Amino acid sequence: MKARTKLQRRIYSMSQRLSPISEKQKEWAFRHCFHHYGRRIRKGTVSCLECGHEWLDRSIGPGPCVCPHCGWTIEIVETRKRRFQREKTYFCILTTCGGYQVIRIFDTFASRCVGHKALYGCNEVVQLWITPDGKVISIARMRPILSMYLDRWDYASDLEVRPNRMSYDINPEFIYPWKQVIPAIKRNGFRGDLHGCSPLSLFLALLNDCRAETLFKAGQFPMFTHEIRSQVCSDERYWPSVRICMRRGYLIQDASMWCDYIDLLRYFNKDILSARYVCPENLQSEHDRLERKKRELLRKEDLQRKMQQAQAAEEQFRELKSRFFGISFADGTIRVRVLQSVAEHLLEGELMHHCVFTNNYYARPESLILTAQIGEQHIETIEVSLETFQIVQSRGVCNRPTAYHDRIISLVEQNMEQIRRCASA
Repeated sequence: MKARTKLQRRIYSMSQRLSPISEKQKEWAFRHCFHHYGRRIRKGTVSCLECGHEWLDRSIGPGPCVCPHCGWTIEIVETRKRRFQREKTYFCILTTCGGYQVIRIFDTFASRCVGHKALYGCNEVVQLWITPDGKVISIARMRPILSMYLDRWDYASDLEVRPNRMSYDINPEFIYPWKQVIPAIKRNGFRGDLHGCSPLSLFLALLNDCRAETLFKAGQFPMFTHEIRSQVCSDERYWPSVRICMRRGYLIQDASMWCDYIDLLRYFNKDILSARYVCPENLQSEHDRLERKKRELLRKEDLQRKMQQAQAAEEQFRELKSRFFGISFADGTIRVRVLQSVAEHLLEGELMHHCVFTNNYYARPESLILTAQIGEQHIETIEVSLETFQIVQSRGVCNRPTAYHDRIISLVEQNMEQIRRCASA
């Protein structure tokens, strides 16, 4: 895409003059972005998969070992394989240029074969240029046309100005430790730790969202990351209570649960401006106690009345969410699908013992609720923000994560494009 505006032309010109990644930066990336292995067979022959050196040592077992040839610490694995699967990850350099913050994303890979020196490489795929007032210009390579994979790149294409897309907001696994940031980001509280956020989303939050900046400077990092995913602090239902927590020095450890807890306090007409209520010593137990109390009150109502309530809300729910009905995806074991009725929200809350129904998630236009199942067994309930298309929370029975939690998160993120397409339909 050709640079059209004066800002785009200026940034593209500076991008052309950026120094390529240095050998020192490459060496750091290759050492820290990958595990380093050695192979041992039963006869005692050990092969370093970094330098290709082989030696005989029957005393070496599985675990760490130092290669006598290259000096690298390698992890010994016992296998007969000679060629190992190619590894791939994203590596990021944070730098500045001409008063702009630059996020440089590199697609890094490693290939290993017994008897050969490991092959490493990296290709710069995205540059994100951020102005001090929070505007973004994306410079990136092309992705294959109609590719369903967000991490596929056309390395033969040039780095050019592209329209800003969600696929460029990459959260790299590794960031070069020598960071450079513009004064505006330093002023707003950044000290080097990204707290699990992608660099782009964190910097934009600090530059464009004054409440996110306040949370960051106050050390409320779980609440800050929750704000990035769901813009919850733009809702006046929570911000006054958040300010109480900050004044009392109370750290909100689980932001999504705390917000649900505030909703429960409001349901029982408790004072949500009192530190006694909004700063509980044990958030989990207080949340669960109020949730059980609310569920017991609801259970005292006649089942028919509850179903009438669900039927009354069904039409509004269908108007809000019917375009998402039918979304379903699986990885062979776990199947994730959208809840397609208020009655299903009711059943989900009863089976999972959480507040997806009692806190009226079905009536929230900014939230989409999905359920993860193995066969007929419900495993976790997932909330996706329809404003940011990020996972707000994923909860198992009694709000506890399951052994499948990371797998479910990964599965939903891989298929987020389905939800985004339905939202824009």
